[in-house]
Amino acid sequence: MRHINSLTNPTVKALRALHERKYRRQSRLFLAEGMRIVMEAIDLGWVPQHFVFLDGRQDDDLVAKLISAAENMGAECLAVSHDVLAKISRKDNPQAVVASFAEKWMPMDEVIKAQALWVALDRVRDPGNLGTIMRSVDAVGGVGVILIGDCTDGFSVEAVRASMGACFNLSLAEATEEAFLDQVKNWQGEIIGTSLLASSDYRLANWTGPKILLMGNEQAGLTDALAAAATQLIRMPMLGRSDSLNLAVATGVALYEHLRHQHPPE
Repeated sequence: MRHINSLTNPTVKALRALHERKYRRQSRLFLAEGMRIVMEAIDLGWVPQHFVFLDGRQDDDLVAKLISAAENMGAECLAVSHDVLAKISRKDNPQAVVASFAEKWMPMDEVIKAQALWVALDRVRDPGNLGTIMRSVDAVGGVGVILIGDCTDGFSVEAVRASMGACFNLSLAEATEEAFLDQVKNWQGEIIGTSLLASSDYRLANWTGPKILLMGNEQAGLTDALAAAATQLIRMPMLGRSDSLNLAVATGVALYEHLRHQHPPE
């Protein structure tokens, strides 16, 4: 265990840099904040590279448990001052613990072999939406999320935080639109896309079997090529003046319709 009080410490600078996508991609590491999320990751077998906690909290039962687990997994444990923790987290009132983990990405050919429930997101830009969607996918027993094209980073601090740790129980994949379209030619199940122009009510879709739920960009929706790849296009009825739903809300509605068909109420 190391004690760090210097804001200019190289490890502190390296961990702070993980808020930036380019440094995450260079190091292949990302940050998770908060005891609940970090504990979830460790319980699921994710190995922390660094475990950072507020100096003086090592006698706290939960923090002590995490320190012991992190040390047993070979993590570098760092007891830091409040100012150092605030610098790493970029928040004036930081969580008591922060950890770094190695990114895990599933290749698209492995995605196609995992014939289950996936959500594919076309150019999703909001990390809060992405994290919320990951949480919903996990809640209904989905396998993971596919990021298509120019998406926000699935391992950004904001997306991990919004997922409430669900990102650690899912697989993440990323692909260009062309690569996605090439791979899904081998998909054995349904590809259900959402579109305002669709004529089929989402409640009438075929929700049986393995499926990819294909959701479009927050503003533009699905590209024409992705919409054409769907085996079904669905819409959600709008009875008021609103003409669309928030992406995370729409995805959650569709996911729970899937769940209703898999596990009908008794």
